[in-house]
Amino acid sequence: MNHQQEKPWFKHYPDGVEHTAPVEEYSSLVEMFEETFQKYGDKVAFSNMGHNLSFLALEEKSRQFSAFLQEELKLTPGSRVVIQMPNLLQYPVALFGVLRAGMVAVNLNPLYTSTEMKNTIVDSGANTIIALKNLSNKIEKILPETQIKHIVTTEIGDSFSFFKRHTTNLVVRYVKKMMPANQLLEVAQRNDVKVYSFRQALLLGQEKNLSDVCLSRNDIALLQYTGGTTGVSKAAVLTHGNMLANQAQMTEWMRPALKEGEECAVAALPCYHVYCLVVNCFGFFQRGFHNVLITDPRDTKSFLKTITNTKPTVLTVVNTLLSSLLNCEDFDKVNWKSIKFSIAGGMALKKNIAQEWEKRTGTKVFEGYGLTEASPVVTCNPVNGTDRIGTIGLPLPSTEIKLLDSNQKEVEVGEPGEICVRGPQVMREYWNNEKETKNIFTEDGWLKTGDVGVIDADGFTVLVDRIKDVIIVSGFNVYPNDVEEIIMSHPKVLESAVIGVPDEHSG
Repeated sequence: MNHQQEKPWFKHYPDGVEHTAPVEEYSSLVEMFEETFQKYGDKVAFSNMGHNLSFLALEEKSRQFSAFLQEELKLTPGSRVVIQMPNLLQYPVALFGVLRAGMVAVNLNPLYTSTEMKNTIVDSGANTIIALKNLSNKIEKILPETQIKHIVTTEIGDSFSFFKRHTTNLVVRYVKKMMPANQLLEVAQRNDVKVYSFRQALLLGQEKNLSDVCLSRNDIALLQYTGGTTGVSKAAVLTHGNMLANQAQMTEWMRPALKEGEECAVAALPCYHVYCLVVNCFGFFQRGFHNVLITDPRDTKSFLKTITNTKPTVLTVVNTLLSSLLNCEDFDKVNWKSIKFSIAGGMALKKNIAQEWEKRTGTKVFEGYGLTEASPVVTCNPVNGTDRIGTIGLPLPSTEIKLLDSNQKEVEVGEPGEICVRGPQVMREYWNNEKETKNIFTEDGWLKTGDVGVIDADGFTVLVDRIKDVIIVSGFNVYPNDVEEIIMSHPKVLESAVIGVPDEHSG
């Protein structure tokens, strides 16, 4: 194929979208943060449960948290720091604080079992964890088996005003009883581990100076754990350059449809998921948007109230969330006119869900595709109305894809093959896993996704099947090997096998 045949998608790019994105605009995420803080100042950067955090307030609090990590905990650039919490205002403060201190963020799902937590913490080499206090019982259980030396716990209301903070935290503890009994402080003391509250960390950091750290695009920003193509959990090494590239690519893709400094975006997907992280926490942040953080998207009635109160212009969603909202009795009471469109990722968007959503809201859902190893977005449907339902769209600017057969030969147009990706958003390697790194790249450096697709003559791609055995539940990976191992730990189980069964709600 010649150069133009390899990129048939360019002729279907929306007007105003360039073929390449400014992926080298910043030398690090921190440089992007610093510019954005000052550019948008007192405008709202993030909000949660009616409480706002401006760009300048985020600058101040994340600087305090950075100084705490540097001066109180004596962590050095490159240290891995685990962050494990749902969508709270504390999340961007902690994340930006870790990155501004030149350290590496390790995102953990709060729903992880204690075994999954232990394996990830040990593998990453992290000695510090920032976690929701509700998880203290899990941390207590695994603490002696990890290298953790510092724990920072936060409660749901910690970023709210005085009255709302105490009311919220009391309700969580004593009314909803979401705080399991634990002996974390005693276990930590026995293991010479220091425990701080999130608010205490900010106060300590307020008294200290943040030392500048020299960062480049090649420095590691995140260790993002994934099952990859094998179902065995491992960490994608995502550099500042990787994250900046994908943020710039998605920003370029949506630039003609969204106005800088004027949009309100709802982040219903968890920020620890790399999709929401790049699109909302980095991309929409950098454009000066107001990001509304949804702590519990499963509470659909509260979610719909938030839509009514905040009047967002764009949503980031997964198929299961759309289905859940459509089935809520309050759905048709909501005025959806403020929304320009929604972007769906994380799992396949069902055609009937997309069609029903458009019929009942009068707004479109545009499907994209990606994987953690690509930071994560690879393709997306055009957001100018030329989308094709049932496809995952076109490759983003500065991104190439091709399909290979089982012999690693490129297939003809319209023939199925494994989707392979090349672009600045593709990860450097798997953390401390040379074998899996070698397996996921072709000899000439293309990332093998483990997904089978078909590319039509216009460059639109349809997902056909998955090579990998990973089971997707509500957009998250469930690894059969891990589940089988837990089952096999029961003394009366001789053998086990785990398969995925289609479910109307969770995929």
